[in-house]
Amino acid sequence: MNATALAVALCLAAAVAYAAAAVAQERLARAAVARSAGALLGNGAWWWSAGLNAGAALLHAAALRYGPLTLVQPLGALTLVAAVPLGARGAGRRVAATEWRGTLATVVGLGLLLLPASGPAPDDTLTLAEALAVSGATAAVIVLLTARRDVRSGLRHATASGLASAVASALTQTVAVAGGRGGALLSVRVVSVALLVVVFAVGGMLLSQRAYRGGLGAPLAVVNLANPMAAAAIGMVLLGERLQGGAMGLLLAVAGALAAARGVLLLTRTAETAAPAQAASLTPAPAARVPISRVAA
Repeated sequence: MNATALAVALCLAAAVAYAAAAVAQERLARAAVARSAGALLGNGAWWWSAGLNAGAALLHAAALRYGPLTLVQPLGALTLVAAVPLGARGAGRRVAATEWRGTLATVVGLGLLLLPASGPAPDDTLTLAEALAVSGATAAVIVLLTARRDVRSGLRHATASGLASAVASALTQTVAVAGGRGGALLSVRVVSVALLVVVFAVGGMLLSQRAYRGGLGAPLAVVNLANPMAAAAIGMVLLGERLQGGAMGLLLAVAGALAAARGVLLLTRTAETAAPAQAASLTPAPAARVPISRVAA
C-alpha cells in the first residue's frame, strides 16, 4: 500500500470515529448537559465522546504522516457523511432521499478533489516561529468569532472549531514528520509544537460542543468546510504544497469543491428540517377539550 492509499484509509477510519463523537456531543448539547465544564466532566457519555475524539485524532495524525494537508483535510468532510445515518438512527428516523443525494454529491466532490491533491508524503514542516505565528493569529480570530453571543453564535463557534482543528492538523503534521526523523523527537521545536497541538485540539472539541447546541447538521457542515480551507491555505503558503496536474488539476479541484459544497448544503438543509420534525414527534399531544355543556350534564 503506497503512502496516499494509507493516508486515505486512515482518514476514513478517523471520519467514522469523529462522526460518532459528534453525534454523541450533539445529544449532550440538546440535553443541556454541556452548559458547564463541571457538568461535562461528571458525565460518562461525554468522556466516551472525548475518547472517540482522541482515537480519531490519533488516526488523523497518522494520516498526516503519510499524506499532505491538501489531501487529508478535505477528507474530513466524510465525517458529515458518516454522521448523517448515525444521527438518523439515533433519532429513530430513516435517512431521507435528500440526505442520500447530499452524501453522493459530497463523495463525488471529494473524489475529484483527491486526484489533484494526491502528492508525495510530506517532507516540509513548520518552523517554531511559523508555528507560533499561525497559532497566535488563529487564536486572535477565534476570540473575535466567539466574543459575541447571539442567534448565530453557533455557526461562529463552528467556524472557530474548524479553524482550531485545521491549525491542530498542521501542527500535528510538523510533529509527525519532524519527530519521525532520528534524534528530533525531544527537540524544543517538536515539544513546543506538540503542546500547541493539545491546546488547539481540545479547544476545537469544546468549541464544536458549544456549536452543537443548535443542532448537528449546520454546525458540522461549517466545521468541515472551514477546516480544509484553512489547512489548505497553511499547506500552500507555508509548507510548499501544490495541486498536481497544472490547469486540469485546478479545474478538477474547483469542480470537486463545488460538488462537495453542494452535498454539504443538501445534508445541512435536511438535518435542519429533520430537527423540528423530531421535536414535534416528541411533544405530547394536547388533551382533548370536553364541552362545558357535557360536563354540566
